[in-house]
Amino acid sequence: VRLVEFGGGLVRPGGSLRLSCAASGFIFSNTYMSWFRQGPGKEREFVSGITQSGDNTEYADAVTGRFIISRDNAKNRVYLQMDNVKPEDTAVYYCAASIGGPGSKYLYQYDYEGRGTQVTVSS
Repeated sequence: VRLVEFGGGLVRPGGSLRLSCAASGFIFSNTYMSWFRQGPGKEREFVSGITQSGDNTEYADAVTGRFIISRDNAKNRVYLQMDNVKPEDTAVYYCAASIGGPGSKYLYQYDYEGRGTQVTVSS
């Protein structure tokens, strides 16, 4: 099983970034996918989740209206479009997989997670 995040980097406040997570080794279309993040000195927190079909999504209050999660089951990928980013969005972003679902805001309930990609929001 592999989850590989990419697309992180340095972005200015108000800018945009698109994260991707490439999955392999399990049936992606049967898996609830989420993004978590861990900022400096903070605990890892839920950012967004998406159901197996992509019909339903969930967001943390801090990112609602700014981030959009999506998935492509044909490519085994999940994405996080980050718009109007803020300095407090600075964190390592991880994708996580819950085989067979359901989704959860608690990382311990997921089966796998990636190694993360760094996002830094700074002017």
